[in-house]
Amino acid sequence: MNAGKTLFAQVMEFVPWKTFGRIVDRHRGDAGVRTLSCTELFRIMAFAQLTWRESLRDIEACLTANQSKLFHMGMRHIPARSTLADALNSRDWRIYHALAMRLIDRARRLYAQEPMGVDLDATVYALDSTTIDLCLGLFDWAPFRSTKAAVKMHTLLDLRGAIPAFIHISDGKMHDVHVLDMLPIEAGAFYIMDRGYLDFSRLYTMHQCAAFFVTRAKSNMNSRRVYSAPVDKTTGLVCDQTIALNGHYASKDYPEHLRRIKFKDPQTGKVLVFLTNNMTLPALTITALYKNRWQVELFFKWIKQHLRIKKFLGTSENAVKTQIWCALATYVLIAIVKKALQLNASLYTFLQILSVSVFEKTSISCALQTDAYTTAPPDCAKQLNLFTF
Repeated sequence: MNAGKTLFAQVMEFVPWKTFGRIVDRHRGDAGVRTLSCTELFRIMAFAQLTWRESLRDIEACLTANQSKLFHMGMRHIPARSTLADALNSRDWRIYHALAMRLIDRARRLYAQEPMGVDLDATVYALDSTTIDLCLGLFDWAPFRSTKAAVKMHTLLDLRGAIPAFIHISDGKMHDVHVLDMLPIEAGAFYIMDRGYLDFSRLYTMHQCAAFFVTRAKSNMNSRRVYSAPVDKTTGLVCDQTIALNGHYASKDYPEHLRRIKFKDPQTGKVLVFLTNNMTLPALTITALYKNRWQVELFFKWIKQHLRIKKFLGTSENAVKTQIWCALATYVLIAIVKKALQLNASLYTFLQILSVSVFEKTSISCALQTDAYTTAPPDCAKQLNLFTF
């Protein structure tokens, strides 16, 4: 079935091109375009991600060196650097955002049965943001501090498979808590977040939507104890309390009771205080849920190390967002290929092999069939679940 097809062409077959075509038509992405369509731009950006190209000149030189194979990539000609730069500035970034979200929907269905470290049937999300530093002189549309610019990537990560369910890209000044107003709240789901998202009015909105949250309490929180449940202190639990907020504004923002769990980590001795609106789960399960929030930190670390989103090919807001969304779409696409083909190699190994053999005419399964690729390297123990399945 894959005879005569390059590895890159086989990966591209998992892109829903008909759906992508409808997205392009909806945004009039190819209106007036003569040389580089939205489809070709995505193929080039995916190629740049998979082969670690870091500049327009780098992309042009690599494509020129392999121009006899471009037909198998789905490209008609080699775009000039100026053409590629113009496309990044003018093709609507929302096209690639929509494509990434369609790929995310498919990936979440594929990874829906993956374990997440906590024995719980409900969907569990981890919410956090990461900052990508930029030069203020070149990226003045993304203010952050007086001397530098930045963009923030606010991410809601589904802990089953470590697939992002929601992503919002903003300038560096946007406070994390405002993302709570944009989240698609899912009834019955758990949202794990740090103290930066502690806003009682927004958390109460989440509570009214029948969703659950787990976060950290601030040290100056004013509350009173309503009830204390018995705890086994040998497990590290200090207390499990039902509380009510005392402050005038806080009590109006969140008029119902909350659950306060105090836990002392047996290994580090650090004392953590958690807040949640779930009154039924065991206290240790709540602490385990918050511990799994670290998965989103690992996700940020991984994409910054292995995707090309720290050096940008353009300086406009549209170019930066297009590159980020193309990078995320490529990441999710590789995760889909890995799961759909039941590949045993880690995602890291898969990407490394693709980076040096995208033009090889062999099946993906054969390229990863060697026994050396069926196990993850020793230092992968702390990586996300997605990268080692």
